Amino acid sequence: MDDAAALARELEALVATLEHDVAAWIDTDGDASRVADGARRLQLLYRALIRRPQLAQDVLDELDSELRQVVKAHVDAGAKLRELVTPVASACALMISEPLPPRELRRLYAEAEAEFDVPWNVLAAINFAESRFGRVLGPSPAGALGPMQFLPRTWDEYGEGGDIMNPRDAILAAARYLKALGAATDERAALFAYNRSESYVNAVLTYAAEMAFDETAFYSYYFWRVIVATTAGDVVLA
Repeated sequence: MDDAAALARELEALVATLEHDVAAWIDTDGDASRVADGARRLQLLYRALIRRPQLAQDVLDELDSELRQVVKAHVDAGAKLRELVTPVASACALMISEPLPPRELRRLYAEAEAEFDVPWNVLAAINFAESRFGRVLGPSPAGALGPMQFLPRTWDEYGEGGDIMNPRDAILAAARYLKALGAATDERAALFAYNRSESYVNAVLTYAAEMAFDETAFYSYYFWRVIVATTAGDVVLA
């Protein structure tokens, strides 16, 4: 329980510090290193709790109700996404790309929302879950490509001649596709059609809800690293 209490205190301090650091960084357009360091530490803490359910419960018991809800949502979402992952023999073949700056991505989500009426935070959550905002462009085991992980046959229908690897083209295509899937009336069903997994849908909606509640969450997620599950354990890629 002592470990749980210490982790709970660290989570409380880290979340509060991140909110402050993100706000300061956005206001001054300065060095993002403090935000990046805090975001990556938070990612690792969540990952540790995902791997140890009893510790996660003990930590949750130590938190106040508001933060407990946030931490539980992230642990549940991460666990659901992890269920979809098949460990690979090696992470060496995985190529990591440099994503667009976060404020440029935020502008693209807003552009897509204005045109197709799909909430920016839902598009951001998909971009985050699918490719860590464009860091991992594929192909996936199923053959999906690009920052929004489109299958080529779906891209042919909704990409409108754009480049599947281009962030703007991909984000607009995702919004176009979700609108066609009926996101305006049933967001959950549209997301399930985008990726046929209830675990995926629940995770995306969790991240989307956090960004809707507090936009600083988007800027924190942006700095999360790509972590690959291998048969020898997790590998963090730079």
